Amino acid sequence: MFRSSASNPTIPSSVLPKEAAAILRKGWHANLDLGFTRYGERTVLARRRHTGPLVLQKALYPEGPGICHGVILHPPGGLAAGDDLALNIEVDAGAHALLTTPGATKWYKGSADQPSKQRISIVLQENARVDWLPQDNIYFDHSHAHQHFELRLAPGATAIGWDSTLLGRQARGESWQHAQLRMLSRISHSCGAPLWEERQVMRSGDPILTAPQGLAGWPAYGTLWAVGPACTPELAHELADALPFTDELRAGATALPSGLLLVRAVAAHSEPLRTLFAELWLRLRPIVHGVPAQPLRLWST
Repeated sequence: MFRSSASNPTIPSSVLPKEAAAILRKGWHANLDLGFTRYGERTVLARRRHTGPLVLQKALYPEGPGICHGVILHPPGGLAAGDDLALNIEVDAGAHALLTTPGATKWYKGSADQPSKQRISIVLQENARVDWLPQDNIYFDHSHAHQHFELRLAPGATAIGWDSTLLGRQARGESWQHAQLRMLSRISHSCGAPLWEERQVMRSGDPILTAPQGLAGWPAYGTLWAVGPACTPELAHELADALPFTDELRAGATALPSGLLLVRAVAAHSEPLRTLFAELWLRLRPIVHGVPAQPLRLWST
């Protein structure tokens, strides 16, 4: 029997060697399509379709019926060369969804002609809310990763979320020496008018990794974003006054005229970055969404 690495499929013994090699080169292709709808006072998971190894565990209601929690699971545990994951989420008018992952997303070895890809699209209808709270992305040495994130909001919708990155497996002493990362993040109105767009291309050895105006040699970094009428320059100033500036973690906040709040941070390790973003989410949730702050039970298990 032909078997892949930990992140690729098991090939049946009936498959010939050349066919098995072709399957492994192709990688995993998976799609998850989710739709959340409001019925009365309840947000329900009205649509769940998937192909390949990308699924949503059952809907949970730790905060009551108004907010539907979901945990997105990728059973292989990470992305390797040729893997291509697509996640499409729609939250209907007045519904509120909270989505997270059970652990870090690992990006394994790839190549320039066979990168690992992940595309995430979130669409909010009028007065919908979303909390997008994935755990870290860990980009291994020799990884070639392409990330695409897009959020579209109809009038009255609000959103809080983040993206956090660790370059190399720092716990194993691994540095990020032969790798590449491409990211596109876009937040816009449902009509297409942009609120914020950022493109990022980094390769091992790029000056931005060590420059003071870049990562200054720190391997962990991330951006927390919040969108809504409450995301004002005054709120950014209020947050900035309490943000850390230490030998382990540094952060700053800004607000755009479009009603978008950004908090950027760099850290020596992923844990203080994760803790900071979780604390900021709890602080921002009542302000942006108008709902009480409540820590995620999953994060404490």
